[in-house]
Amino acid sequence: MEPGLEGVVEETVTEAMTARALGSGDVPALGTPAVLALVEAAACRALEGALGEEETSVGTRIELSHDAPTPVGTPVTATARLVEVDGRTLTFEVRLSDPGGDVATGRHVRAVVRRERFLERLGKGQAAG
Repeated sequence: MEPGLEGVVEETVTEAMTARALGSGDVPALGTPAVLALVEAAACRALEGALGEEETSVGTRIELSHDAPTPVGTPVTATARLVEVDGRTLTFEVRLSDPGGDVATGRHVRAVVRRERFLERLGKGQAAG
């Protein structure tokens, strides 16, 4: 796998995605947990077709700056670009924007794992590796 893979996810902000609905604040604007979910989804989309059939990826780290509010009804675009591959560790630059510009930026790290082994360890209540 090489750097340069990119994934994009487009959504329209709903009431269910607000800070108030997610418990991360009391305002009716896009909540940071929803921003995180969108950029993670973009990273997963970037990896579609790039992993082996028995592999998946799991998020391990996020650094996210949520800098602008986005109201309900606004379209947003999440992008994730693979910038570093270190063995099974994948680092993405992530961004969320709306028609007014950047809403959030950051870096997201995912680990490539064997799906079956992960699920076995999950069933035993252990952290995957």
